[in-house]
Amino acid sequence: MFGLRRNQSRACRVLHEVPGRIRIQCPGMKHLSEEAAAIRERLNALPGVRSVRVSALTENVLVQHDPGRTTGREVLEAVQAACGEHALTIFKAERALAAEATVQERRLQEESVQDILTRVLATAATLGFSALSKPRASSNLLSRFTSISALTSLSLAWPILRSGLHSLKKTGRPNADTLSSAAILSSLVAGQDRSALTIIGLADLAELLTAYTMDRTRRAIRDMLAVGEDFVWRLDEGGREVRVPIGDVQLDDRIAVKTGEKISVDGLVEEGEAAVDQASITGEFMPMRKQPGDRVFAGTVVKAGNLTVRAEKIGDQTAVARIVHLVEEAAHRKATIQAFADRFSAQFIPANFGLAGLVYGITRNPDRALNMLIIDYSCGVRLSTATALSAAIATAARNGILIKGSNYLEMLAEADTIVLDKTGTVTEGRPQVTSVVPVAPGVGEREIIELAAAAEETSTHPVAIAFVDKARRSGWAIPAHGPTRVRVGRGVQTTVAGQTVLVGSETYMREHRVELTPAAEPARHLARRGEQLIYVARGRALLGLVGIQDTLREDMKKSLNRLRGLGMDDIVLLTGDVEQHAERVARRMAMDRYQAEVLPEDKSDVVLRLQQKGPRVIMVGDGINDAPALAYADVGIAMGGTRTDIAIEAADITITSDDPLMIPGVIRLSRQTMDIVKQNFATAIGVNTAALVLASLGRLPVVWGAAVHNATTVLVVLNSLRLLFHDLERSR
Repeated sequence: MFGLRRNQSRACRVLHEVPGRIRIQCPGMKHLSEEAAAIRERLNALPGVRSVRVSALTENVLVQHDPGRTTGREVLEAVQAACGEHALTIFKAERALAAEATVQERRLQEESVQDILTRVLATAATLGFSALSKPRASSNLLSRFTSISALTSLSLAWPILRSGLHSLKKTGRPNADTLSSAAILSSLVAGQDRSALTIIGLADLAELLTAYTMDRTRRAIRDMLAVGEDFVWRLDEGGREVRVPIGDVQLDDRIAVKTGEKISVDGLVEEGEAAVDQASITGEFMPMRKQPGDRVFAGTVVKAGNLTVRAEKIGDQTAVARIVHLVEEAAHRKATIQAFADRFSAQFIPANFGLAGLVYGITRNPDRALNMLIIDYSCGVRLSTATALSAAIATAARNGILIKGSNYLEMLAEADTIVLDKTGTVTEGRPQVTSVVPVAPGVGEREIIELAAAAEETSTHPVAIAFVDKARRSGWAIPAHGPTRVRVGRGVQTTVAGQTVLVGSETYMREHRVELTPAAEPARHLARRGEQLIYVARGRALLGLVGIQDTLREDMKKSLNRLRGLGMDDIVLLTGDVEQHAERVARRMAMDRYQAEVLPEDKSDVVLRLQQKGPRVIMVGDGINDAPALAYADVGIAMGGTRTDIAIEAADITITSDDPLMIPGVIRLSRQTMDIVKQNFATAIGVNTAALVLASLGRLPVVWGAAVHNATTVLVVLNSLRLLFHDLERSR
């Protein structure tokens, strides 16, 4: 799957069409057998549709319709939209299939760094003992396997032997460990204990470095997303606080959290009020005010105040624990180049056995034949790619970037088109009052803002919040007011000091017969600047005009400039906002083009159309309205305050901060990673090929063959470890 483009795996196409009958193929349909009835029902709702047949087995949809009422193109678009609703289901199913198609290799992270280090030291000690001991010549095969060195070799090689045998039993194919097992056993049969120990020791050293990299990845993620304290204060039935280990917390327990402490559960605030830093979960840089009825998350920090939280999710159920689990699984979502390395290794392993037989048949020299088993490409090629990709994921995690799989690093390195959602990505997503223009005599900016804040105080609309924030930041009092009446999409009305106050759009003012002529010129001026216009009136007298604007995210222009430097050919702005605002943002950010007034469900179609032109597409969005688009893009990136459940599911990469410079930073990291992988390929294949030639000619002894082969593996792994020290901040 990772070799296919996402649009190739999901795009629908017409197989056959005659007037009134159309057959459409959708490859993703094979994963939607349970959703087939819902898709059929949706298509039957189209005007003029007579019958619909949906087959998950053949991946086809057959529709008979009245061509006078519904065209074939409309049917195709409806089928595409119906499949688009289940984009995440298709995507996850394809990922699962891809994971099953890989070679059965030993998972190094199943062994701890300490366990492998113990084996390396034991091997070194045994090898030293063997070197100091007087060699014993023996023609007895049994005695060759019962010496101290041989028994130690078999003991230390047990994980390799078990993995090699398991691969043969489960898949019928040898893996790298099968080849290593054959080389170790052949060395023991030939009475060359030191060769066997050398093979084991150097192989374990390479695996030690790889396991260390993976351990660094896990620790980087867990340090960044530490769930909470080791102990918490739990309230008993009498309301007394009891200090208990976090592991003892149960669902529905009441937890007291004080200033400076981390919240350790997902839950609902029952008592208290506090400012909570949610940056680790939502990416919001400003602490959020929490009070009874609000939801809080594990891993967030109480900056000021005290809360009593009713636990709704604990342990592995919390949002932060799910993030950790998803990213830890990233190592098993293989990049195309990693899958190629695995296939290359698997296909060349039988060739090693054949080459050993051929060399022995020609030379009758068991040492030369043994070298054909010892020197192979699989270890160096397989470990070098896995280690490089894992190191890159660890470095990204250390910098607050969660990458769900190494395949996304490879796609990121190849991408040349980037699509950015406007609100919350290019802009802050928090509208602010940017202009206040009084038009009535004796009325100033303060009075206009105070009256507008009074009318909007009880609303949670972003524009209302902008008025209230402006008044509070300026230190102005919000006057007492009567009940509010809201006209959705128009405006709001209240009373202050017995007089009617109106706050809203031009249409809302005209409905209340407010004279707008005094504001005509400033309105045109603010509109040209791309500001949203809000009018404030008292009775039928217009007091003034307020300009609201969603401010551009700091450093976004610098980020886009760096993306240009990285070779991004096409930078596209995508928004549901009106065209005037979209054009202004695209012009200020020097983007190639924009698409405005796009509904959330249509954003995935825009991504698909871009993919069909050939390029790899990155989608950067907020992970809520943009979930289908994030799933359809080759790489979906969720930024900043987007860390909701849907973002975790839909996005391939999550940037936990609000820093847009992290976008070019992670792209540069991905490209350096792929450069190192290619260096490793060249080194592993070049050195081992030379070693095979020398060994077949009898110019390379068995011990040196093992040393050269395994030293090459260690070298490429060390080259990969350079990524652990990649400075993402400086590379941005």
